[in-house]
Amino acid sequence: MVVVGAGLAGLTAATDLSRAGVEVTVLEARDRVGGRTHGIEVAPGAWIDAGAAYLGDRHTDLAKTIADLGLKTVPTTMRGQSRFVLGHGRVTREGRFPPLSAVALGDLFDRLDDLVQRVRVDAPWRSGIPDDETAAAWAQRELTRPDARAFFPLFLGEMMAADPADVSVLHMAFYLASGGGLRYLNAFEGGAQDSRVDAGAHQLCRRLADGLGPGVVRLDTAVHTIDQTGRSATVHSASATYTCDAVVVAVPPALADEIRLLPDAPVRRTTPGTAPGRAVKVHLIYPTPLWREQGLSGWSVNADGPLMSTVDDSPAYGEVGVLTGFVTGREATRYAALTPAEQRREALAQAAAIFPSLPEPTGFQVSNWVTERYSRGCYAALLGPGDWNLLGPHLTTPHGRVHWAGAETSTEYFGLMEGAIRSGHRAAAQILAQHRPQQA
Repeated sequence: MVVVGAGLAGLTAATDLSRAGVEVTVLEARDRVGGRTHGIEVAPGAWIDAGAAYLGDRHTDLAKTIADLGLKTVPTTMRGQSRFVLGHGRVTREGRFPPLSAVALGDLFDRLDDLVQRVRVDAPWRSGIPDDETAAAWAQRELTRPDARAFFPLFLGEMMAADPADVSVLHMAFYLASGGGLRYLNAFEGGAQDSRVDAGAHQLCRRLADGLGPGVVRLDTAVHTIDQTGRSATVHSASATYTCDAVVVAVPPALADEIRLLPDAPVRRTTPGTAPGRAVKVHLIYPTPLWREQGLSGWSVNADGPLMSTVDDSPAYGEVGVLTGFVTGREATRYAALTPAEQRREALAQAAAIFPSLPEPTGFQVSNWVTERYSRGCYAALLGPGDWNLLGPHLTTPHGRVHWAGAETSTEYFGLMEGAIRSGHRAAAQILAQHRPQQA
């Protein structure tokens, strides 16, 4: 059996198959495992999540994986006042509700919630929500209050790493519903961002890979063709070929479409309207979480870039202070194209404007997912107008011996670590049920 992709989905599928007695080989194009989870050590024993980071109590498969691997979680710190820079100067206030019209934002969230309630999560294309309009067009038509219109792209950037013009209304509503609903997905304490994996989510894939045994995961091995014209599947990379009973393709949709399938699949994984999630994470490192001494949570929301929001991502035991900034949507595309020196200069200038009492950071890291070759964006692919009607019915349908996994193939917790793990379990179960491959 061959699994293409050593992220959470692929390694989960490989683990399930291996435990069932199936001989598995995992092929990974990168020089590391982890996919869109990635850890950076910023001080001895202190790691930051350069990619996916958060989980909540509804992420049950993720929680089980964490426990099975002997890892633990730590709560996300969100105590103190927040900072807002939304065109009216810098405002400091309790909580995360921005200093905008409560009536306007209430109307925005009510309209979004109305859409969410109409979504059929297991089959979004059957929800009755038209799939021919962008979120930008919907906002132009539905949002009449200036504060709602101003806040909407900031909200969508935070939730989906999306510009409103890149995503369909149906996909926006589905994403919010799939993640547990508007309030759950947006919440820290008691919500989808309640906790983090202690010392970094990247450990999940490292331990899953180690558990498969030596030689099972082969790095720097990009797959370019899967040929199943004979009685088996043959997987081709630049350096080797692998013959197997079935294949799990567990990479983002745009990467899956780069693999040549023989025979062709009836429907591709993307369309010209499918956009990449646009996100860059900027990490400012301090000796300690200095903002807490001033009664600040580290949370901010900003109308102007590059840092559209910031959050306290400091390690649990006080080794260092980490302020993570999120650059999303169109701003992420612009920022990703800057030189490293320009990125640093812009980020530090904005951080100084938001938190003027902080000294210059002792460390600075940029995690650029916009141009990451083997991710094609982050947090997840963005389905544009018409995509759900065309692609949705084929999301998990095998193409002969080729089975699909990955966070974008799960209608539950789409684009999240939980969704990736669930998709890996599903793909492995499909193979065991349908192919009954010879056991090792």
